[in-house]
Amino acid sequence: MSRLLGTVVRGLRAPIIKEGDDLAQIVKATLVQAADQEGFKIQDKDIIAVTESILARAQGNFVSLDAVAEDLNKKFTSDTIGIVFPITSRNRFYPILQAIARAKSKVVIQFAYPRDEVGNALISDQALEEADINPWSTTLTEEEFVQTFGQPKHPFTGQNYVALYKECVEGEGAECEIIFSNRVETILDYSQDVLVCTTHSRDRLKRELKKADDQAVVLSLDNILNQAPSQGEGYNEEFGLLGANLSGENTLKLFPRDAMTFVCELQAQIAEETGATIEVMVYGDGAFKDPVGHIWELADPVVSPGYTDGLAGTPHEMKLKYLADNQFSDLSGQALEDAMRDHIKKHEENEGDTHHSSVGTTPRQITDLVGSLADLTSGSGDKGTPFIYIQGYFDNYSD
Repeated sequence: MSRLLGTVVRGLRAPIIKEGDDLAQIVKATLVQAADQEGFKIQDKDIIAVTESILARAQGNFVSLDAVAEDLNKKFTSDTIGIVFPITSRNRFYPILQAIARAKSKVVIQFAYPRDEVGNALISDQALEEADINPWSTTLTEEEFVQTFGQPKHPFTGQNYVALYKECVEGEGAECEIIFSNRVETILDYSQDVLVCTTHSRDRLKRELKKADDQAVVLSLDNILNQAPSQGEGYNEEFGLLGANLSGENTLKLFPRDAMTFVCELQAQIAEETGATIEVMVYGDGAFKDPVGHIWELADPVVSPGYTDGLAGTPHEMKLKYLADNQFSDLSGQALEDAMRDHIKKHEENEGDTHHSSVGTTPRQITDLVGSLADLTSGSGDKGTPFIYIQGYFDNYSD
């Protein structure tokens, strides 16, 4: 009888992780205990995904807002700083903005509009159309924005982020000026010290700013806290402040360091304990878009900062419905199943082959797909399942 069960995803409940904990040992023990309790077998090519926040917590990769402000003052010498295209997030950017305002006497915030980089709307598309404003050519002051659009609030959080960010800066004792422009070089009219605050477009924006003014000091969030602070607080050599989020009233949790080392260590420990070679990844935000709010989830710099070799690359899949409707349209029942399985096996043996039957399969990295699956499973609230165990992901109809 054919096996009827395909991919199975389990959220594994874990103890509360503290700084200094042996995370690899905890993950391994949790997996082994869950398998024994629930009666499943740990097998080759299974996947365990560990959320990035747990790894960062075990590493103690935290930093105070004062340390962020100190690093900003080392890298920007002017009393005024321009920040370009921040996302609107109380968890992600608000505490970074606090540190910026703590470092400087004046902060100029340039918002992109109508949406930020990850899709959060400052104003609706309809409001922009009704105002008959071209956002690619029109720069608005805060006063002009309010006169035109009022005091719009985020459709999900109910926050007025323009007002919130201004209050944040002024609450730290700094002056705040706000403008709205999608032309990144607009900020150079206000400050020669510029911090690019996007995640995925940062390199392009820095090039555009330097092209517009090669004397400007232009950095991005990954250039801040990318070296160990003198006081021994957290840092991230590759990502700096990218992927950071609120940890405490005056503390940021940074994206984890040495994720590749961790996944390889965990893979080896599980193999030694169980005899199975499973794939391991560290995951953050999934890479998917909300069709209602149009928010793209990925505020982290990458979905996965570390993963074992078996998760590299893209899926090598075929579209079953294409085969059923075309190549094997004259078959049915067992003959159709046998033909499908035989065709898939031959496809696996010739990975370089291309065919219409693969058109429509998801053209994304395996880590982005698996990381999104893990993120949706664990959520960001109180489920208490920071380890996600996935079986059968690499199965196909021929198995």
